[in-house]
Amino acid sequence: MQRLLSAIGWVTTISVVIVGVFYVTAVWLVTAPFDRGRYYAGRAFRQLAIAQVTLNPLWHFETEGPTPENPRLPYVAVSNHESYADIFLISHFPWEMKWLSKDTIFRIPVMGWMMRMANDIPIERGKRESVVSAMNGCRDRLSKRVSVMIFPEGTRSRTEELLPFKDGAFKLAVESGAPILPIAVAGTRDCMAKGSFAFRRARAKARVLAPIPTAGLTNADVPSLRERTRAVIDAARHELQRELAGEWRAAHGG
Repeated sequence: MQRLLSAIGWVTTISVVIVGVFYVTAVWLVTAPFDRGRYYAGRAFRQLAIAQVTLNPLWHFETEGPTPENPRLPYVAVSNHESYADIFLISHFPWEMKWLSKDTIFRIPVMGWMMRMANDIPIERGKRESVVSAMNGCRDRLSKRVSVMIFPEGTRSRTEELLPFKDGAFKLAVESGAPILPIAVAGTRDCMAKGSFAFRRARAKARVLAPIPTAGLTNADVPSLRERTRAVIDAARHELQRELAGEWRAAHGG
């Protein structure tokens, strides 16, 4: 049954992508002349992730926390990273963010086309020129009043341990003056584990936390900003894990 439901999940995912490319393309064509930040095309693309989760019989996702007063301030959003499912979960928040993503994903037919229409930002790990180009891309999106979304761990953790955060997102926030928007994620590790593409039954939550201002900070403040953000995300994700465990026990009579 698990394999059957996983297969159904992949069929719905592929179907959403195939149908969705026409929707995203239409939004891109209509809004491109006046929407330099590709806010609306990006939001259309994120809506496909919401549709996929709605149709996936194995996933139950929730998001919570206050919507930023002005999502187009903009923000440098950062989150812990458990699995590919994080992308589907965080896309449920009702504002647009441009994602910093591995360049290999942009090469996937149809999916990559939509990511480019959404104005997401490719990065190739280990290549300095790619990192520089990606950071310039992030600055460009911020200058157009669109938030960016970065996983500061750089990769998905194989264990429950939160990996060290890299400096890039925090340098970007300090240099641009954009506040950090922390997001905590829990439960997605069970949706699709690292090294596997099989869908599994899971409940997951994401919580947006209070923004952390960067006005007046300098590069010397990056380490403390990085560790402060990591600490609040780590505390929030443990709280979410306890909530999910309690919900599971309640549902199963434990």
